[in-house]
Amino acid sequence: MLQGSNILGHERPLVIRVSFSSCVVCTVLLPLFGLITCVFISSVFHFDDSTGTHCQVPNYLPSISASISLSPECHIWRFCIGLHSAPRFLVAFTYFRFYKARFASRFPESPLSCLNLAFSILENLGLLLLTYVSSSETYFVHKEGFVLFIISSLIYMSITCRLWKAIKKYSLSPEDAKSHHWKVRFLLLNVSFCAFAGFFYWKHNMYCESGSYTLFALFEYLVVFSNMAFHLTAVWDFKSREVMVISSSEEKDF
Repeated sequence: MLQGSNILGHERPLVIRVSFSSCVVCTVLLPLFGLITCVFISSVFHFDDSTGTHCQVPNYLPSISASISLSPECHIWRFCIGLHSAPRFLVAFTYFRFYKARFASRFPESPLSCLNLAFSILENLGLLLLTYVSSSETYFVHKEGFVLFIISSLIYMSITCRLWKAIKKYSLSPEDAKSHHWKVRFLLLNVSFCAFAGFFYWKHNMYCESGSYTLFALFEYLVVFSNMAFHLTAVWDFKSREVMVISSSEEKDF
C-alpha cells in the first residue's frame, strides 16, 4: 500500500506498507518456485544430464545440485535465491529483536537468541554459497556450502523450537502454541528426511543400486520443503506486524 500527498506545497513522505505475513510468504515462494521450475526443466529437457551419475545406473529424478547446475536452470535458481536473500536477513534480525525484547536478560534464552541469529545468518550464507557456486563449477565449494546450509538450518530450527517452548509456557495466545507445535513437527520431519537422504546417498555411492539416487533426490526435495514450511511459521509469529519503507524529501535552500 502506498501513502503520500502534497499539502500546501509540502510533500509528505511516501510510505510503502506491506504486511509482514505477505513478506514472509513471498520470501518462501521465491525459492519454492525456483526449485519446482528447475526440477521440471531438468526432468523434461535435460533428463540424461541431470540424472546421470558415475554409477551409470538408471535414475528417474534429478538431484537439486544437478538441476541448478545446468542452463537455464542455474540462472532461474540464482535469480530467485538472490531476490529472496535480503528479506531472509530481515526476518532473521526481526526474530532477534523479538527474542531480545521477550527474554531480556533471562538465561539461557538470551544467549540462545544470539546463537539463533548467528545460525540463521550462516544458513542463508550457506544457501547463497551452494547457489552461486554450482557442483559443475567447483564441487568442493558447492559441497561445503550445502553442508553449512544443512547443519546451520538444523541447529537454527532446534534453537528456535527451544525458544518457542519458553514463549508458549508463559503465553496465553493460541497462535504461539500453534506456532511451536508446527515448528517441532517440521523440525522432526526435516531431521528424518535428512537421515533418509543421507542413507540413500551413501547406498548409491557404496553399491550403485538402481533407484537409490532417485530416492536420495526425492528426500532431498522433502528436506528443502520441510525447511521452507518451518520458515513459513513466521506468518503466525508476526501476524500483526508490517514492513514499512519511508521516503522523505528534504528541502534545500540555494
